[in-house]
Amino acid sequence: MVRARRGAADVGGAARGRLRRDAGRVRRGRHGVGDLQRRVAADDARGRRACRCRVRSRRRRRVPAHAQRRPRRPAAGRSRPLPRDGCARRERPVPLGDAARRHRLDLDLVVPRRLILLALLVLVTTGAASGKHLYGQYCAHCHDTQSAPDLHGVGALAADFYLRTGYMPLPHLGVQPRRARVTLSDEQIRALVAYAASLGNGPAIPTPHPERGSLSAGQHLFTDHCSGCHQVVAEGGYVTGAVPPQLGDDTPTQIAEAVRIGPYVMPSFTRKAISDAQLDSIIRYVEYARHPDDRGGWSIGHVGPVPEGLVTWFIAAAALVAVCMSVGRRLRA
Repeated sequence: MVRARRGAADVGGAARGRLRRDAGRVRRGRHGVGDLQRRVAADDARGRRACRCRVRSRRRRRVPAHAQRRPRRPAAGRSRPLPRDGCARRERPVPLGDAARRHRLDLDLVVPRRLILLALLVLVTTGAASGKHLYGQYCAHCHDTQSAPDLHGVGALAADFYLRTGYMPLPHLGVQPRRARVTLSDEQIRALVAYAASLGNGPAIPTPHPERGSLSAGQHLFTDHCSGCHQVVAEGGYVTGAVPPQLGDDTPTQIAEAVRIGPYVMPSFTRKAISDAQLDSIIRYVEYARHPDDRGGWSIGHVGPVPEGLVTWFIAAAALVAVCMSVGRRLRA
């Protein structure tokens, strides 16, 4: 009985031309062509020289010429349908035979990413829309006229700094922005920041890392760039037409934002003037200055040169009174 010829099966590489020409034929003898081919491939994979010699002699007697050839690597780098002994390190992993299943797995990875991106886009759009309403309520009175700066292109950095420090909204125009109680909720601030960022390309909110900075380098940088206004102890000072604030309540992010935008009369520092690594050192020193090591000295409230000068005058006044009393006693005598 001769069975009908079967269709092609996706079990490995394409068959060689001569094998395809012999397909469907019946070979006389005890061993089929397929059994001998698998045995030849297995013996060849074991890598034993003596065994290969015996197999070759058997092939010459019983195996057709096309079956004596060395089996080649499957076409297109496919893996073999039946793994062979001794070649596990060089065998390619067997792929999923179901193409539809592979396609479903790819979709399972792509669809969550698209959903995440879509959710982020919806959140940003919703925040900008609600921020526009808040902008009209709290900010448009000044910033939509010629009396306040234009917010196009300022980015999220400036809006986040002025809103989270309480500098904005101002009670009225013409006064210096000072740190005050924040009247807006965190959700409202995020919405306003998203709306300000949507008005044009601008700097994003920085992410400083003061733990990476150097304390000694930060002290030198703060002395060079900041102590002229904020004092070396970061407790604020006095300049013409403004009052530099103390830095005890500022977060690392707010300090980084202030350095980049330069609020009010403070100059802005670019990354060329103060790099991000130097900024980390400055922030680390500012955090240290809040609770410094006063070993071997009198802190006098950590206010800086002002109390030091007052203490000097008090000592001088007491010394002057003592000298006057001593001179008076001598004159009486």
